Amino acid sequence: MFPQTRMRRFRRNENIRKLVRESRVHAEQLIYPIFVVEGEDQINPINSMPGIYQYSLDHLLEEVERAVSVGINSIILFGVPAEKDAVGSGAYAEQGIVQEAIREVRAAYPDLVIIADCCLCEYTDHGHCGIVTAEGEILNDATLNLLTKTAVSQAAAGADIIAPSDMMDGRVGAIRNALDEAGYTQVAVMAYSAKYASAFYGPFRDAAGSAPQFGDRKTYQMDPACSVRQAMAETELDVEEGADYIIVKPALAYMDIMTRTREAFYQPIVAYNVSGEYAMVKAAAANGWIDEKRIVMEIMTGFVRAGADMILTYHAIDVAKWLQEN
Repeated sequence: MFPQTRMRRFRRNENIRKLVRESRVHAEQLIYPIFVVEGEDQINPINSMPGIYQYSLDHLLEEVERAVSVGINSIILFGVPAEKDAVGSGAYAEQGIVQEAIREVRAAYPDLVIIADCCLCEYTDHGHCGIVTAEGEILNDATLNLLTKTAVSQAAAGADIIAPSDMMDGRVGAIRNALDEAGYTQVAVMAYSAKYASAFYGPFRDAAGSAPQFGDRKTYQMDPACSVRQAMAETELDVEEGADYIIVKPALAYMDIMTRTREAFYQPIVAYNVSGEYAMVKAAAANGWIDEKRIVMEIMTGFVRAGADMILTYHAIDVAKWLQEN
């Protein structure tokens, strides 16, 4: 045991504190989410997520440049189509909004890491992540066929990483096999392996127009009160099926899952700092109740300390700027 006076020596001034820090946040760890909407000259504010917007393709590169200019090397694209249908056909259309966005970004930024969200919920008129029967049942296996079509179309457009967020059973293996068969063996899979049926997703559903029109997603997303063992079992299945990266979502209330995942698996861990977590910080900061910069940086450091290798966050541009200031 260190005597108390020795511990104080590690905190004596800012440079000494920096010298002994174990958990550090870097701009290279950050993944910035961008919502892409169909149409022209669209920069649409998302009221529940101050500072976050939907961008049409003619404004997309402006937002990408804003991220790149502060040292962010990775983005994830979410599509907001003009039309939706029961089978989410816009998700796997060759000229779909995400596919077009990927091509646009890839042409302008050849070395940027482009991650494509792979799910149907933004594209279905019922808001669920899979095909739904007349009785409201989600058809797992039938949905896999559409997810694989989506993944291959995104890889063909130029995505580096496919991120299936639907939580259908077997989707990682199905996507991995489809990518390999199509010749995209170098395209990685970033699996939402521990994704909970959380109340923290509300603002995202405003942004993507993806709220379920009936029922909820509790039959295919994880129960927040489930055991850590269940989260490890879900993650192990994804890893066995070929997951290259593991997402824990949400991040803030599930740091215990992040730590256990880090201890159990070798794959890089991604903390998804979700929309509700972002919105709470923004609301409190707008009311003058908290110091936004200090709170956000403390949260980011907490993710790294809990075991995250990467952080997917709507705060990414602000965090990268604050890191430059320091």
